[in-house]
Amino acid sequence: MDDYSGGSAAAAAAALIVFAFFIFIFAVIGYVISAFFLMKIFDKAGVQGKWRAWVPIYNFMVFAKLGDVSPWVMLGAILVSGVLNQVPVLGWIIALLPVAVGALAAWRVGLKLQKETPWVILYVLLGLVWLGILAFDKSRWNTNVPPAPWAANGFLADRTVWQGVPVQTSAAPGGYTPPAGYQPPAPPAGYQPPAPPAGYQPPAPPAATEPPAAPESPTTEQPSAPEPPRS
Repeated sequence: MDDYSGGSAAAAAAALIVFAFFIFIFAVIGYVISAFFLMKIFDKAGVQGKWRAWVPIYNFMVFAKLGDVSPWVMLGAILVSGVLNQVPVLGWIIALLPVAVGALAAWRVGLKLQKETPWVILYVLLGLVWLGILAFDKSRWNTNVPPAPWAANGFLADRTVWQGVPVQTSAAPGGYTPPAGYQPPAPPAGYQPPAPPAGYQPPAPPAATEPPAAPESPTTEQPSAPEPPRS
C-alpha cells in the first residue's frame, strides 16, 4: 500500500514538473514573440536601440511613454500587481492594474498608428494579436493627434525624457496643430452652403467718418527790425 501511494505521489510530481516545464516554454516563446512585435512598433515610432524591446518591464515602460502615459505609473502598476496579487478578494483587481495602464497606452499608440478606439478591446483580449497587427501593417507613426485627456494630469501624463525615445509632442498641453502642408478636405461635389433665414439682412458696414482736421499751429509775428538813427 505504501509503495502504491509512493508511486502515485512520484508520478504526480513528475507530471507537475512536466506541466510546469511546458508552461515555462510557452511563456518564453510568448515573451520572445511579444518583444519582437514591440521592436517593430518601436521602430515605427523612431525609438533608437532595438534592445529596448527585449528588456523585461523596461520595454513596457517605453511602450507607456509612446502612449503618453508616465512610464513610472506603468512600473508602479507592475510592481504592485506582482506584490499584492495574492491578497484575498482584492488580489484579482490589483492584478488588473498593468492591464488598465497598458490599455490607456495602447489606445494612444493605436491612434498614432491610425487605429480607432475599439481596437483597444483587441489589446485587452488578445494582446499578442494586437501587437502583431500594429507591428506589420502599413500604418505610419503620427504624433499629430489631439493631446491625451490626461495630458494636464501630474500623475498619469508623461513628463520623462529618455535619450533615444522621441518626445511625444501630443502629450504636451497646447492643443492640436496640424502637420505642415495640411489642407482641409474639400467639400463633396454639389455641396451648397445653407441659405440664410428668410428676412435676414447682413449688418450694414459702419459709416465712414472724416478724420478730424489737424489743429492749426499758432503763428507768431516776427518783430520788425529797428529803424537806423537819423543823422
